[in-house]
Amino acid sequence: MHIRRSSEEIAANRARYEDHQKKGLEFAPKALPGFSVLPEPAIEEAQVLHREVIPGGWYYATKVRCGETLRVSLKDGFSSVALIAWSTADTSERLNLPDTVKMQWTTGLSKGRVIFSDMGRVMFSITEDSSGAHDCLVGGSTAATNARYKGALLRDTRDNFVKLAMKIGLDRRDIPAALTLFAPVRVDTEGRFFWNPNLLNSGDYVDLRAEMDMIVGFSNCPHPLDPNPVYAPKPVTVTRLSARPVETDDLCRTATAEAIRGFENNALASL
Repeated sequence: MHIRRSSEEIAANRARYEDHQKKGLEFAPKALPGFSVLPEPAIEEAQVLHREVIPGGWYYATKVRCGETLRVSLKDGFSSVALIAWSTADTSERLNLPDTVKMQWTTGLSKGRVIFSDMGRVMFSITEDSSGAHDCLVGGSTAATNARYKGALLRDTRDNFVKLAMKIGLDRRDIPAALTLFAPVRVDTEGRFFWNPNLLNSGDYVDLRAEMDMIVGFSNCPHPLDPNPVYAPKPVTVTRLSARPVETDDLCRTATAEAIRGFENNALASL
């Protein structure tokens, strides 16, 4: 159905767009810090709400409340772990990697960046990160990508997330594209994906602060581009930490004009 818009409505929409564009061009993004220090800093036990160790090949789902932090760490050796998320209030709102990349003009998600939902709101702030080696382009493993491991039927991220979604009352259609943590995927000058292990460190970790109430899913399976010929993912530790006050000049909330608008959308939704 064709909807005719009045000249006044068109003019108002254009004025709003031009105002956003002007603010974006005038905004000087804050410089992002370097990677977080290693080894991983100790956590006060009083701050720990739950700690889960995900065995290689398995998956895990948890609820997290706004302001809490999920620390994902490789205490037991290297593994890539895929992540998806839905808003608890409305599971039709979910993690959206294309918007995350588009709105921040980068595929390099690291300390100081945020992760958006498909409704223009911020789901996570990356408050600590020791590597920046996270993949938001390729996605997780499937039965087809696991075919390179000969002689056994092995768990993959696609099937793990289908099982996870069904257990929480969702469907495979509700599964968003997955962000894979600790997967050093980069793009060469010919536009081809490649695996750059030089970006990884022993004992890497990342802290993700929840910016809304969410259901978060993890899958601990080898990434499709991982060159290791052996299926051998190590256990991954996920620690849920209690909320702490956020400063008004918090880097993630003020680094870019896009992040500021995303948090404005978060605030509007809570009214």
